[in-house]
Amino acid sequence: MSPEKPHYPPIRRVVTGHTKDKVAKAILDGPATNEKYPGPGTVSTLIWSTDEMPADISVGDQFEDMGARILGSPPPPNGTRFAVIDFPPGNSAVMHRTETVDYVIVLSGEIEMDMDDSTVKLKAGDVMVQRGTNHAWVNRGSERARVAFVLVDAKPLGIGHAISRGVSASEPAAPR
Repeated sequence: MSPEKPHYPPIRRVVTGHTKDKVAKAILDGPATNEKYPGPGTVSTLIWSTDEMPADISVGDQFEDMGARILGSPPPPNGTRFAVIDFPPGNSAVMHRTETVDYVIVLSGEIEMDMDDSTVKLKAGDVMVQRGTNHAWVNRGSERARVAFVLVDAKPLGIGHAISRGVSASEPAAPR
């Protein structure tokens, strides 16, 4: 029997674009559904990704839903990954490192980022720029923490073992 999936408020995803006549409009509006359950009570929802810089934002009604892709923790080469993760109290934290610049926004609750020899505590409204450091996200509070992450591909540091593309930080085979 598989563990029960947690029930958190859905994330409304609105994606804008242009019709073939170059009229700006919302082209997607509804709950983001590309969810992964990397640990008990934890939900990671991919919102959008890109796989090139500059990103393709072509005009027209035909486009790929870049939030439906299956990705690991790092973004595609020269790309980005935007996800919202819900961390339950007492989540299982996994030390990991990606070759990325991460923009982190705490939407609700509190979360701590453990690093090699220090911890930073963030609360709702706090933002962080995380630059390829070894870290783990831990919710030591009593309420769920909802955190938005935008990962931008970066030049390799050559420090330790970064997570390979297509691998999630929570997978047992993930380098630590």
